[in-house]
Amino acid sequence: MQAMSELRTLGSVIDVLAEHGDRQAVLALQEEGAKSWSYGELAVHVLRLAHGLTKVGVSRGDHVMLLAPGQPEWMVACLAIIGAGAVATPVDVQLGDDALSRILDHSGASFIFTTADQTEKLEHLDTILKPKHIVLDRGKEDPRSWRHLLARKDRHAELPQPDPNDPAALFYTSGTTGAPKGVPLSHANLAFQIDAILGANVVNENDHMLVPLPLHHVYPFVMGMLAPLTLGLTIVLPQSLTGPQLVRALKEGKVTVITGVPRLYSALYSGIVERARSGGKLAAALFGISAGLSTWVRRRTGLDAGKAVMRPLRERLGPGLRILASGGAPLDPDLAQKLEGMGWRIVIGYGLTETSPLLALKLPDGKKLESVGQPMHGIDVRIDPSSMPGEDTERRSERRLTSEPYQEGEILARGPGVFSGYLNLPEETEDVFTKDGWFCTRDLGYFDEDGYLYVTGRASTLIVTEGGKNIQPEVVEEAYLEDQVIREIGVLQREGRLVAVILPDLDEIRRRTAEIDRSIRHAVEEVSDRLPSYQRISEYTVTHQPLERTQLGKIRRHLLEERFDVAKKGAEGASEAVGPMPIEEMPDEDRTLLENPVAREVWELLGRRYADRYLTPDTSPQLDLGIDSLGWMDLTLEIDQSTSVELSEEAIGRIYTVRELLSEVVEQAEAGGRSVPQAMPLEHPEEILSDEQKRSLEPFGPVKATVARGMFALNKAIARKVFRLHIEGVEHLPEEGPFVLTPNHISSLDPSAIAAALDYRHLRHIYWAGRADTAFSNPLKRLVSRLGHVVPIDAHSAVFSSLAFGAAVLKRKDKLVWFPEGHRSHTGELEPFRPGIGVLLNRFPVPVVPVFIRGTFEAMPPGKVLPRPTKLMIVFGEPLDPRELEQQGEGEQPEDRIVQALYEHVMELVDARS
Repeated sequence: MQAMSELRTLGSVIDVLAEHGDRQAVLALQEEGAKSWSYGELAVHVLRLAHGLTKVGVSRGDHVMLLAPGQPEWMVACLAIIGAGAVATPVDVQLGDDALSRILDHSGASFIFTTADQTEKLEHLDTILKPKHIVLDRGKEDPRSWRHLLARKDRHAELPQPDPNDPAALFYTSGTTGAPKGVPLSHANLAFQIDAILGANVVNENDHMLVPLPLHHVYPFVMGMLAPLTLGLTIVLPQSLTGPQLVRALKEGKVTVITGVPRLYSALYSGIVERARSGGKLAAALFGISAGLSTWVRRRTGLDAGKAVMRPLRERLGPGLRILASGGAPLDPDLAQKLEGMGWRIVIGYGLTETSPLLALKLPDGKKLESVGQPMHGIDVRIDPSSMPGEDTERRSERRLTSEPYQEGEILARGPGVFSGYLNLPEETEDVFTKDGWFCTRDLGYFDEDGYLYVTGRASTLIVTEGGKNIQPEVVEEAYLEDQVIREIGVLQREGRLVAVILPDLDEIRRRTAEIDRSIRHAVEEVSDRLPSYQRISEYTVTHQPLERTQLGKIRRHLLEERFDVAKKGAEGASEAVGPMPIEEMPDEDRTLLENPVAREVWELLGRRYADRYLTPDTSPQLDLGIDSLGWMDLTLEIDQSTSVELSEEAIGRIYTVRELLSEVVEQAEAGGRSVPQAMPLEHPEEILSDEQKRSLEPFGPVKATVARGMFALNKAIARKVFRLHIEGVEHLPEEGPFVLTPNHISSLDPSAIAAALDYRHLRHIYWAGRADTAFSNPLKRLVSRLGHVVPIDAHSAVFSSLAFGAAVLKRKDKLVWFPEGHRSHTGELEPFRPGIGVLLNRFPVPVVPVFIRGTFEAMPPGKVLPRPTKLMIVFGEPLDPRELEQQGEGEQPEDRIVQALYEHVMELVDARS
C-alpha cells in the first residue's frame, strides 16, 4: 500500500483499491440478503466509469452531482467522478425543490448521478441548467443506467492528473441557521485528513465499520468512506436506520466500529434501557445496578468493568463491537460515560464542513469525555477571547489569540485541512477569515491545562439575555430532555424571554396515564426548578411533528421561530383551509385506506365533528383535535353507532394519528366488529368491569372482615403516633347512604391518611380505585389492597373502568373515594380536576364531601420509597349537593359546571389552612 506521506491527491486512494484485492470492501444489507463488493471489483468499476465519464464530456474541474442514498454504486460513482478529475458534489436526497434548484444552479452541475424515483422530481425543477441524469439503481435495460458508461480502459487514454489544490468535492452546508453555502474541498484538504486519521491508529485493516449516515455530509464522506477504503476496512451499510435493521447490521456485518452521531447513540442506549424495562421490574433493576456500577468504576478508576459485567447484553447486540466514533454534533458527556460503562470505547471528533472536517480528535482512552480532544497533528487551533458575544465588534482588529487554559472565546483554526473559501461567495469568505488567514469557526470554546479543547456552543446560536447572561440553547434543551415526557425541544428567544417548541413522547405519557398538557407542564416545572432562573423557559408550545433537523441531527434553528408561531396558533402543518383534506390530494396509501367503506364512514364522521379544523391523515387526535380521555369515550361510542365497531381502550392507546384511527377501525371491522360488548359504563357498569373487579366489590366474610378491621386499626395507630395525624370536620360525613369523598392528591400516602381519619363504620363501606400495575404489583400489595376495598383499574382502560367502578359503587349505595385530579400533584399544589367526577356526579347526584390533605407531600413526595415522620392534617368539608354545584359552576356541560364548582370548594379548604 502506498505510504500515507505520499498521499497528495485522492487519485492515490483510487490507486490503492486494487492492492486490497479480494478483501471485502462494502457489505450493503438489503431487505433480503446483502450485496457484497470486493476491493478488486470496486477498483475495476471506478476506473471504467471514470474513463466513461471523460468520454461523455466530463472535464477536469466540472461539478458532477450525486443525489442518491449511500450504496456501493454511490461510492463507485463518487470515486469515478474524482478519478475523472471532476468535482464530486453530493447533496441531500431530502432537500426540498427550492433548495435543490438553488444548489443545481449555483454549482452548475452538468451531470447528476441519481435514482429512478428522483428523476421525475428533477425534471420538474425550475432550474437554469438541465443536467443529464445517470441512474444508479437500474441495469442496462434502462438507457440512463450508469452501467452504459462503463468503458474498457484504453491503454493510450490517461485520466486527468489534478493538482493537489484543485477541488475534489463540493459540499453544501447543512443550513442550520440559514441558506446552505457551497464548500469546495481540495485534494490536499481531504488527503491531509485521511493521513491524519489513519495516523491516529484508532482502527486497523481488520475492522468492519458500520456507516449509518448519509454520505453527502463531509463527516461520513471522509470518516466512513475515504479513510476506511484507504486502509482496507470493510464498510457495512444498513438496509435502513430502524433499530432492528441496525442490530441486524451489527451482527451480520460483524461490526467492530460505528461511525455515528450523538442522536444515533442516544437512541441506541435508550433502546437498551427500554429492552431492560420490558423484561420486568427485576430485569430493569438488575440492568440499572450493573450499568451504574460499571459506569462508576470506569469513571473513577479507568478500569473496564463493563466489558465483563455487560458482556451478555453486548453479545446480543454485536459481540465484536468495540469503538463508537461520534461526530457531527456535541456528544452528551453523561451519555458517553454510560456507553463507556457498557464496555465500548468512545472516539469524539470535532470540526466543520469547512475544515474537511476534523480539527480535534478525542482518542478512546476514557478520559475527559466532556472535551473534543486535542488538535489534529498539523492543525493550529487558537482561542480569540475578543470575539465573545457582547464584546465591542471594533475589537476584532485587536485580536489576541491564545491557547492559555480556560480562556473562553471563538475557536479559530488554520492548517492544511482548512478550505480556501466558499464557492462564488467572496463576501461570505472574507467574513470567515481574519486578515492573517485564521478561519473563524463561529464556535465558542476553551483549552484546559492539558491542551484539551472544550466546545461550549455556537456563537451564531448563543442567546444573550437582557440581564447579560450568555445561554447556549443546547444546554437548556439537554436539561429539559432529562424528563422522558419531552421527546424533542427547541429553545429560542422571543421578546427577551426563553421560549420553546416541545414534541411530547406520547408513549411515555400514556405509560404514566396522564393527560398530555398536564404531563408536559409538570415536566417543564420540575426541570425549571433545578435550573438557574435565566435558563428557564417562560413559555412553550406543543408540536406533533418532529423538529426540522439536518441528517446529522442538528436542529435547523432558523426555522424554529416560524414553527413556534405556527404551533402557537394551533394550525401546525395545516393550510388556511378548514375541513377534511381532499382525498384526491392524499398519498396512494391513504387513498387506498379510505376506499374501505368503514374507514370512509369514520373519516366523514370526523369531518362533521371537527368541521372548523383542517383534517388530514396525519392529524393528531390528542394534540390537534384536543381529544382527552372522556372525548375518546364519546368518539368511540359515536363510531360504534355509525359502524358497529367498538374500539377498546387498548386500541385507543395505540392511536396517535387519524390514519392509525382509521386503520384500527378497519382492522376491527375485518375481525368481525365489536371486540367487547358495547355498554355505557354509567348505565351498565357490570358489563364493563372484569371478573376480578367484580370480586373486589363483593362484601367480606367474617374472617376477611376481622383481618381488615385489624389492618385499619394498625394504620390508624401508625398515623397518630408516627405522623401525629390531625383531623377536622369528620362530623360532616353523612351518617347514612352513599357519598363521595374528593380529596386533593399529593402523595401515595394519601389513601392511608384518609383511612386513618375514618371510623370503621365508614371504612367497611368505602371503596377506592387503584392502578393494577401499582396497587396489585406483588402478593403483599395485592392482599393489602383487597382488604382495603381497592378495586384494580388497568391503565389501558382507565376511563371506562373508572367510571364503571364508581357507578357500580354508588348504585350499590356504598361510599366512594375519588381523587378528582386524576393523579398525584408533582408540586404539592392543587391542580385542575379531570371531568370524570363531574360525569359521575351528574348521573348519581349523591352528597360529595371535599377533603383537604396536608403534610403527605413532605412526608413522602413523588419518587420517594420510604416516608419520613411529618405532621399530617385531614380536613373534611361540608357535604355538597351536585345539583347546587351545577348551578354554582361555569361551563358548557353540566359535568363541566360541577367540576369547576367542586374545585373551588376544595380550594377554599386549601386556602383556609395554608
